[in-house]
Amino acid sequence: MTRAWQITLADDGPRAELVELDADALRPAIDVPDAAAEVEVAVTWSGLNYKDALAFAGNPGVVRISPLVPGIDVVGTVVSSADPRWAVGDRVLLNGAGAGETRHGGLAERAHLDGGTLVATPSVFTDAQAAGIGTAGFTAMLAVLALERHGATSGDVLVTGASGGLGSFAIALLARAGYTVTAATGRPENDARLRALGAASILDRAELDRPSRALESQRWAGVIDSVGGHPLATALAQVQPFGAVVACGNAASPSLATTVMPFILRGVALLGVNSSLTPLALREQAWQRLAHDLDPAVVDAIAHPVDLDEAADRAADVLAGRVPGRLAVRVAAGGAS
Repeated sequence: MTRAWQITLADDGPRAELVELDADALRPAIDVPDAAAEVEVAVTWSGLNYKDALAFAGNPGVVRISPLVPGIDVVGTVVSSADPRWAVGDRVLLNGAGAGETRHGGLAERAHLDGGTLVATPSVFTDAQAAGIGTAGFTAMLAVLALERHGATSGDVLVTGASGGLGSFAIALLARAGYTVTAATGRPENDARLRALGAASILDRAELDRPSRALESQRWAGVIDSVGGHPLATALAQVQPFGAVVACGNAASPSLATTVMPFILRGVALLGVNSSLTPLALREQAWQRLAHDLDPAVVDAIAHPVDLDEAADRAADVLAGRVPGRLAVRVAAGGAS
């Protein structure tokens, strides 16, 4: 039997329970074409992302099957494999790829995953640190790579949602790459922490969270935005000619009320990141860069460990915006930090 969080959608509302499940209950709940490449992982650590918090709240856009084991991040060790890429004992990780949405995810002591979506856990990171990075750090790295591919390789870069996990990792990665980083946050109590991560200046979120004009003063060579809504629209209107904005979240709103002016008068690019459906080659590139660019001590400063039985309560804190940085979930009993 395996301890696991299970989300069930019912007529009277969602139900989240920490239960014990047998092996068959943890196998994919739908027919998937990768069944022949299934890899069973003994999960050591997972995480609590915004999407996981939505799952605990029963959001049907995340909980695509019921019952569902949540957890879009999985870190652990292979215990059986039908995929020739992986052998018993390999340390592996997964970010997204349907885990915790369309198939059971990482908030369980065992996970049955598609071997074609797994990445080897970099040796520089412990399992706890790999989970501490998780989808937040992975997405931040994808955003930095997107800026680089566009040619925005220097200058002033704005990070919205800076106090959260994605924003915190984005600041650290951008500063390491030589950008000058401005962190936008509505939580001034985090200013010192954001400066320690590499932010050169702090911007009050209220300066962005308003209806924007078609074009505003040119300020940013690039933007990494995890909030959407008014802040994204305002940031777009402030980007310098031929700069780029990477959109990778909607913590404030999925709406975007803007004009074509930044695009046709300044040549600004709006780039999207979908971490869940990232191709394997790009997954591996992102994690190789994380292993090279991200000091494990920085991970320890951003990510905070919690135990598996705390997940539901802490998910509510994530939704309420009460968590600076990121939460890593210790899944294996006695799992080392």
